[in-house]
Amino acid sequence: MASDYDATEFVDTDFEAHKSPFGAAAGDPSRAPTREEVDSKVAETQRRLADLKRAQEELERERASLEETRRRQMEFQSGRKEIIHNLTRGLGLLEEAEFTARRDAETMAKTLADFRDALGKVESVREETWTKDTFSVELTRALTAIENARMEWNAARLKFPVLSGKPQTTETEAETKTPVQSLKSLSFGELCKMGLALTWPLAVVAALALGIFIAILLRK
Repeated sequence: MASDYDATEFVDTDFEAHKSPFGAAAGDPSRAPTREEVDSKVAETQRRLADLKRAQEELERERASLEETRRRQMEFQSGRKEIIHNLTRGLGLLEEAEFTARRDAETMAKTLADFRDALGKVESVREETWTKDTFSVELTRALTAIENARMEWNAARLKFPVLSGKPQTTETEAETKTPVQSLKSLSFGELCKMGLALTWPLAVVAALALGIFIAILLRK
């Protein structure tokens, strides 16, 4: 029995792999491409390049949009972290300051009430109403009122420096004072003592070095 016919046995695969696409399109493998065929291939290649360029531009725009989104997300995260920290710290500081201010206000209100009471007691003293029989008692009562008022005044001066004519400085203002301003308030003698305290170690070292140098010279 004859074997089945195989058409691939008569096909030159090397020739098929290298045959011109232009000739294949025209049905003649050996024919050279025409001008129209070359122009068509050039136009097709240019269209493909244009499509690739448009796709590249679209990808570039998408990448820029994604990068902007990422930047805004990072800005949001860092900004939220920063503002949460600042607001939390600010709340703590302001709550403490509010508590201190409310406590000071309550203390000041109580002091004002005590001042008004003491002032009323002192002003209520009427010497013209004293008699010979009540003079000693009234005088003692008046002195007691004055002494109590003086105690209220002295206690209030310790609490409120403004009563002594001194401006009330905050902790922040106290921290901003420079060492130079502190040195200006020292006398000449105090400055000399401070200078001696800072330089005496150097003087001792210099004296020891001089003694060692003199000892070496004497040995020679």
